[in-house]
Amino acid sequence: MVVIHYTAMQSAEDAICTLCNPENEVSAHYLIARDGTVTQMVEESERAWHAGAGRWAGCEDINSRSIGIELDNDGFSPFSAPLMDALEKLLSAIQTRWDIPLHHVIAHSDLAPLRKSDPGRRFDWRRLALGGFAIWPEQGAADAPLRESLSALGYGVEHFGLEACLDAFRQRFAPMRTGLETFEDRTEAASLAARFAVDPWGTAS
Repeated sequence: MVVIHYTAMQSAEDAICTLCNPENEVSAHYLIARDGTVTQMVEESERAWHAGAGRWAGCEDINSRSIGIELDNDGFSPFSAPLMDALEKLLSAIQTRWDIPLHHVIAHSDLAPLRKSDPGRRFDWRRLALGGFAIWPEQGAADAPLRESLSALGYGVEHFGLEACLDAFRQRFAPMRTGLETFEDRTEAASLAARFAVDPWGTAS
């Protein structure tokens, strides 16, 4: 898996200092600064403490199955073009090295919807999908139960609840949508579930 985060700090330098301080008990494999500079802090084959408690596709030990990428962003601002360019290049290299399926490139909020919101509603998931680095719904899917579709995608609906998982789903695919679940939520989730239902953890990346 690849898990995408934002730093929620004032600068990349501040974030690197935090992530490299063992007393903080937090780390990530990469940090991408707003100017596009990529800093590797942990080898991809090694465990980094970036995900915390969470669940995706039935896996609870996310840190042992994932590469964490921190993005230099305060959580409210647009993500810079140099940062996004660098992220696409990095994702291309990681996905080639590890053969990671597109549906296992996820947000921190996807695996921990009750406590995390990064990389947030300003992050351009559609751009990543158009570049071939992530997933995006197609139009015209049949209506289907939302709970089943989100579970098939990997969301821990039984663990976190439908409302929390729907909010995480919307952060990625419909960031302006609020309120009760809609027909659009159901058809978009069904579209993704039909194409990207998660593999058993014995075989998926």
